[in-house]
Amino acid sequence: MRFVLAIVSFVVAALLIGFGVAQRTVLAGPETFTATAELGAEAPLAVIDGEALNAHSGRQALSVSGEGIVFAAYGRTSDVKAWVGDAAHYEITANPETGEFVSELVEGTEATVPNPFGSDLWLADFQAEGAVNFAVNVPEDVSIIVASDGTAPVPGDVSVTWPVDNSQPWSGPLIVAGALMALLGLAFLTWAILHLRRSRGPRRTQPKQPRMPKPPRQRSVKPKSNGGAPTNARGRRASRPMIAVVPVIASALLLGGCSAGSSPESGGGAPVSEPSAASTAPAGEDLPPTAVTEAQAKRIVSSVGTTVTDADANLSADVAATRLAGPALELRAANYKARSVDGALPAVSPVVGDNPLQLTLPQQTDIWPRTVIAVTQAADADPADDVVPSPVGMVLIQDDARSQYKAHYAVTLTQTVPEVAPASIGTARLPVDNKLLSIAPSEVGPAYADVLLNGDQSASYGLFDTENDPLLGQVGKAYKDAKRAEVPTTAALTFTNAAGTGETVVMATNDLGALVAVNMTEIEEIKPTQAGAAVDSAGAVRALSGKPQSTKGFTATYAYQLLFHVPPVSQQGEQPIALLGYSEGLISASEVP
Repeated sequence: MRFVLAIVSFVVAALLIGFGVAQRTVLAGPETFTATAELGAEAPLAVIDGEALNAHSGRQALSVSGEGIVFAAYGRTSDVKAWVGDAAHYEITANPETGEFVSELVEGTEATVPNPFGSDLWLADFQAEGAVNFAVNVPEDVSIIVASDGTAPVPGDVSVTWPVDNSQPWSGPLIVAGALMALLGLAFLTWAILHLRRSRGPRRTQPKQPRMPKPPRQRSVKPKSNGGAPTNARGRRASRPMIAVVPVIASALLLGGCSAGSSPESGGGAPVSEPSAASTAPAGEDLPPTAVTEAQAKRIVSSVGTTVTDADANLSADVAATRLAGPALELRAANYKARSVDGALPAVSPVVGDNPLQLTLPQQTDIWPRTVIAVTQAADADPADDVVPSPVGMVLIQDDARSQYKAHYAVTLTQTVPEVAPASIGTARLPVDNKLLSIAPSEVGPAYADVLLNGDQSASYGLFDTENDPLLGQVGKAYKDAKRAEVPTTAALTFTNAAGTGETVVMATNDLGALVAVNMTEIEEIKPTQAGAAVDSAGAVRALSGKPQSTKGFTATYAYQLLFHVPPVSQQGEQPIALLGYSEGLISASEVP
C-alpha cells in the first residue's frame, strides 16, 4: 500500500508539473493582438476613433505605411473632428465581437486639406518617409488622424497592436503543488522501503517466561481529612481525566481569543477601515476642456519665439505674420519697415519663446476662437547689457481648428501676475462689458489713455495704481509737457488718443477679478505755426514718412499693448487697477495732408 501511495503521488506530481509548464509554453496564447485596416485612395485622411483604440486594453502601438510622406497625430476626438471638418475621410472603428478594424469612407465636400503636420491642435504628431511607428496610451476621448500631405491619398496600411495578457496565474501554483506531491511521493517511497527492510528480519519463537507470583491484595485505607480540601477517594486513577481536560480548556480559550477579540465589537484586534469622506463625496460638475494642455502651450510658445526671432533677423513681416497678429504684428511690421530704411534704429522688444513657461492660462472652451495667456521666464542677463531682462507675457488666439495660435499681444511684464487657475483647469474668457469688475473691460483702455494724457487731472486717475506704473513716468503728462517745451515757438505739438485695432481680451483670475489686455493708440502731431516755417523729422518718423523736413508738419501714431489686472466690483475703491506689463512703439508716420 505504501508503494501504491508513492506511485500515485509521483503520477499526480508529473501531471501537475507538466500541466503548469504547458500553460507557459504550448498552451500559452499570443503575446499581442493586431488589428489592421487597408484603406483606398478616395480620401486624404483617416481617423481611428478613440473607442477603437481602446477596443483592447494596454498600450497602443500604431504602424502606418504607404508611399511618400506618412503623417499621424493624436488629439482630442472633438479637435480631430473639427480639423477634419467636411473633408472626405475614412472612419476606422472596431468590430465589437472580434475587435478587428472596420473602415468606412465618409464622403465630404473637400477632396484635399492643408498639410496637417505641425498643427497646434495635436497633442503630438509624427511624420516620416514611407512609414511611421509610435506607441501611445490614450483614453477613449482621444483619436488618431492619419494622412500624407493633405493632397495625396491617405497611406494604405494602418495597424494597431495591443499587448495581450497571456499570463497563466495557475501555472506557478500547479508547479509548486507538483513539487510538493513529488516530495510526498518520495516520503511514501522511503517509508515503504524502511518498512520492507524491517519486515524481512528474523522471526524466532520466544520461550514462555515463568509467571511472577501475584502480590498480596491490600486493603484501602481511608485518608484522613486534609483541612477541608477535596479528597481523591479513587487514588491515582482519578487524576487521569483532568490531563485531557486541561488542553481542551486551553484550546477553547485560545480559539476564543482569536475570534471574539478580533471583532470590532469586542474591542480587540486590528481596527476595521471605514470609508473616507473622499470616497463617498459626490463628483463635481464636469468643467469644459482647456484650449490647450501645458505641453501644447510650451510647444506653441516655443514655435512663436523661433518664428519671431527668424522674422526679426530677416526683417520679414510675412514670416512674422505666421505667428503674430493684431497689435503685436502691427508694431513689428512698422519696426521692420523703419529698420530697413535706417539700420541703426532699435528693434522691438524680443518675444522670448525658448525660455521655460512661468504661467499658462488657457481658456475653458471646446469651440473657436480659443485664447491662451502665457508668461515666459526672464531671459538670462547679458553682461554687456545694462538692461535686466523681464518676463514676457503673450495673449495667443486661435481663430479656427485649422489655424495656428498667433500672439496678438506681447508685453514686457513689470509686475507679478495675480494668482490664476492651474493650466489643467483653465479659466473663462469674459465679455468686454462684464459688470462684475470694478470697471467694464471695454472702458479700461480709454480711461488709461486719459490718465496718460492728463495725469492727475484725469477723472480716471484714482482708478489706477499710479505709484507702480513705469509707463506713466515714461510717456505720461510730465513727459508730454517737457516735449512741448522743447518745440520751437514756430511750431506746435499736440497729443490725442484713440482706441487701437486690437480686440480686448478678458480672462478671469482666482480673486474674481480679471486679466485685461487692451490696445490703444496715441497720435502725436507737430505743425508749423508761422508761414514759411518748417519742422524736421528724425529717427523712425523720418524712416516711415520718407521726409526729413516738411512745411506742413508730421503725424506720428504710437501703439500701446497693455495688460492690466482689474479687481472685482467688491474691491471697487479699495484696490486699484494695476498695469502688469506693456509694449509700445511707432506704427505709422506721415506728412500732414
